[in-house]
Amino acid sequence: MSERFVCIHGHFYQPPRENPWLEEVERQESARPDHDWNERVCRESYAPNAFSRILDGEGRIIRIVNNYSSMSFNFGPSLLSWMARKAPMTYEAILEADRMSLERYSGHGSAIAQAHGHLILPLANPRDKRTQVLWGIRDFEEHFRRRPEGMWLPETAVDLESLDLMAAEGIRFTILAPHQAAEVRSEGASVWEDVRGERVDPRVPYRVELPSGRDITVFFYDGPLSRAVAFENLLLDGGEFARRLRDFGGDGPPGLLRHLATDGETFGHHHKHGEMALSYALDLLEADESIRLTNYSEFLSLHPPRREARILEDTSWSCVHGVERWRANCGCTTGGHPDWSQEWRGPVRDALDWLRDELAQRFEEAALEYFKDPWATRDRYIEVVVDRDWEDTRGFLVAEAGRRLSAEEEVRALQLLELQRHAMLMFTSCGWFFDDLARIETLQVMRYAARAIHLAQVLFDVGLEEGFLERLARARSNVPALGNGIDLFRDRVRPGKVTLKKVAAHHTMTSLFQNGDDESIVYCYGVRVGHARGFRADGMRCVVGWIEVHSRITHVSGRFTYAVLHRGDHNLFGGVRPFAGVSDYRELEEVVTSAIEVGRWGAVPDLLRAEFPDTMYSLESLFHDEQERVVDRILDDSLADAQRTLAGIYESRRSLMQFLASHEIPQPVPFRAAGEFILSLRLVRALSSDPPELEDARRSFEEARATGVRVDRDAVSMEAGRAVERLMRRVSGPADDAGGLRAVSELVQFVRSLPFAVELWGAQNTYFRLLENVYPGVVEDAAAGDREAAKWRSEMEALGEALQVAVPRLLESSSIPTSPGTWR
Repeated sequence: MSERFVCIHGHFYQPPRENPWLEEVERQESARPDHDWNERVCRESYAPNAFSRILDGEGRIIRIVNNYSSMSFNFGPSLLSWMARKAPMTYEAILEADRMSLERYSGHGSAIAQAHGHLILPLANPRDKRTQVLWGIRDFEEHFRRRPEGMWLPETAVDLESLDLMAAEGIRFTILAPHQAAEVRSEGASVWEDVRGERVDPRVPYRVELPSGRDITVFFYDGPLSRAVAFENLLLDGGEFARRLRDFGGDGPPGLLRHLATDGETFGHHHKHGEMALSYALDLLEADESIRLTNYSEFLSLHPPRREARILEDTSWSCVHGVERWRANCGCTTGGHPDWSQEWRGPVRDALDWLRDELAQRFEEAALEYFKDPWATRDRYIEVVVDRDWEDTRGFLVAEAGRRLSAEEEVRALQLLELQRHAMLMFTSCGWFFDDLARIETLQVMRYAARAIHLAQVLFDVGLEEGFLERLARARSNVPALGNGIDLFRDRVRPGKVTLKKVAAHHTMTSLFQNGDDESIVYCYGVRVGHARGFRADGMRCVVGWIEVHSRITHVSGRFTYAVLHRGDHNLFGGVRPFAGVSDYRELEEVVTSAIEVGRWGAVPDLLRAEFPDTMYSLESLFHDEQERVVDRILDDSLADAQRTLAGIYESRRSLMQFLASHEIPQPVPFRAAGEFILSLRLVRALSSDPPELEDARRSFEEARATGVRVDRDAVSMEAGRAVERLMRRVSGPADDAGGLRAVSELVQFVRSLPFAVELWGAQNTYFRLLENVYPGVVEDAAAGDREAAKWRSEMEALGEALQVAVPRLLESSSIPTSPGTWR
């Protein structure tokens, strides 16, 4: 067995981005064309690492591998929860990678936990440190269904108290930067060796003795190697990456570990195709009998530390001044604006520290009415956070209170605990990491603070916003026009506040464009329709009703009466008021009905203004994502006439356009615009049909060629990729007619003929599953004389060529796995 070990650790994390009142990530314009930055980085890094390509010399895929199964990794809890909902295929691949690593690495999984909210723990108080450790462990268990052996410290920011709290909960190890080591000595030696300045030997683990008498193992990662991966383009060459990983830097004791740690986003997001370089390097190392890939847990079980270390407290991996980056203008920046000041960091920290302490005192006093030990209950509240099941939440409250709470007490108890959750989230490290107060990450921690202030107002009838803003006023943006913390809070934070009435208003606007379900979900709120009556005539729509809105987080609820009117296009408005009983609602219904039934639609706006004098809402009142969907619906209606007009222009001028194109005469702008719109629309519709109308798509594209029209590349490319993936997923195995494979091949060949790239990533992934799980058996059946199997095999190989998969190479190298468990 080799005594030279290699481990690569990826810290996969994204700053939290959800609206604290909605518990959902809304559209982020800076992430376009993706919905938000989670989605974008998932597309560029997290998913590609789960299905990474290894190519041959001709650029064809010879393997698809799951990088996570061969490396050590941690995922931020908020990111992993987002992936479970929004990117389930990638999420499942990550969980599967950990299960596979248990088999590969002697029962030691490669995933490790992370302190929950990405707080800088040395700057947190002891209570918050403990909660963050406990929550990180419990969240890990919820996803990976086992206890974690290691824990990642956010920004590797470390102090002995945090390590002690981790060790007390059974955490065996953590990972630090080499410059965080102060002194080391061999086991039993009396003299300590000063290793400050990255002079620690990163090839061996170290035991750190803790104040309680407990101890924890620390792995100090290789600094130069980690920097080469993150910042020095080592990932441009997977072969060179593997060579550097093999370089152990001379002799040493048995069981040396060559290891690095970097942001997981390095592989694919920061460095395009970095995940492929990682796959290639791992593949080379696995074939090298002198090297053994491992993870930290397995290595620790094989080689317990024989050296001790003392750490430099209050240090981190991304601030050469310790942890000053998260509370002062220390000079550490991302480098994009070298002339900018970070003086804003101190006032933001001061304002949040003040708010935390104001909230803590009030929380403790109020929570004693329900819980014997409020802080211990907060520690255990993670049980609710990881699973918002209504009955389980009530069971938690009964267990913590020792009695069944009334509905009002239940709401108040949950609001108290949510107050504390947001009081920790507002210290998320990203709020200080970047260069300006107006960055979305800093605004996000302000949003958490605003949510905590809102809950405090509801719970204690106390206004903490003024004191918070008084301190925040000292923080100024480097962009003078954006002002100070008060300006940004007023302009970019406060508008995001959500109340039950605002949720009700959102529902009233969207009810005109939905199917009239009695119950619906609006982000983290449930809406139940008590009664609704709709009217429609002459392109106008109106709905009158009453609804009950309840929060699925705090269980607070309220009833509202509403009326909404759509007069066409963007002319959408309505009113909402607290429900004052059935008789009051019936009076409103009668007023509106009477006007509409006699054809007085023009009087309805004034009626609504009279009924809802102070609570009118418009299209702008919708939450941003739903606003886009409603606008799309409105535009669909409005574009119907435009489509007919443009189709008429195009059809009547098509032969003229063909003549102009054949003689290379530029098309008049109106002709070109009509052709581009109509042919793009026809192409998208043909490809989005189920199954795709391939002949219609070919005909439309040939028309585009003949008339010199450029179709909408983005829209057609996206729809073409979806069509191939959708068709590919229907091909499940040799029991299917080989025609299914042929249909996919024909579609892929058409897609390849388009003069722009089409992403076939998802279809290739599905193809490889067939290649691994079905194809080997079909090859055997075909060799035994099964004609249908031979036909299926032939079509499968033709499809592989179309998808740029080197099927023959896979067979020759015997690298087609014989079972799913060997698909790394």
